[in-house]
Amino acid sequence: MVVALLTAPVRAQKAPDNAPSASSNATPNSWAFSLTTSGFIVPGGESYVSPDSSADRGWLHLEARYHDEALKTGSLWAGYNFSVGKKLVLNVTPMAGGVFGNLNGFAPGCAITLTYKRLRLYSSAEYVFSVQNCSNNFSCIWDQVNYSPLHWLQVGLVSQRTRVYQTGLDVQRCALAGVTYKKVNFTTNIFNFGWTTPTKVLSLGFNS
Repeated sequence: MVVALLTAPVRAQKAPDNAPSASSNATPNSWAFSLTTSGFIVPGGESYVSPDSSADRGWLHLEARYHDEALKTGSLWAGYNFSVGKKLVLNVTPMAGGVFGNLNGFAPGCAITLTYKRLRLYSSAEYVFSVQNCSNNFSCIWDQVNYSPLHWLQVGLVSQRTRVYQTGLDVQRCALAGVTYKKVNFTTNIFNFGWTTPTKVLSLGFNS
């Protein structure tokens, strides 16, 4: 989602639909906002909607999520944005968050975006420490590569491992396609097509 958390059981954090994230567009004196709502259509399981909102001003990153670490669980995050490069641009945001709901705990995390022209690599990861039972500790990761053949069109590949829903595959993998119109974007992810019954993720996002 690049981050050395891959060896533990993991659960995916969804990626922003048109990264670099809002943080890369923020200036020291202005706020940038992002809201993404994703619907997970899980075959044979509980489907759910997961909203994710963020606000950035200069180095400051704030974020709120629901149904991301676990069902009926929210999380609040604060982080530090920094960026290097001009043609090849690296954006990194280390974060710390509190988790509450069906799961209660705290989590360090990080989001990394590497962009070159129309190609973008994105990785986000976190490790959740449960205050209820240490055996519930787990890590989360989402890795994504995007290419934009047109300024309004994105295609790519995603991999994740998840505990929120279960399939016959330990590593989830999918193709994605997305379109952008002004500040609004829509992305479709179809996980595990050709391997098992697909899980569909439909995401609608807005970026200021």
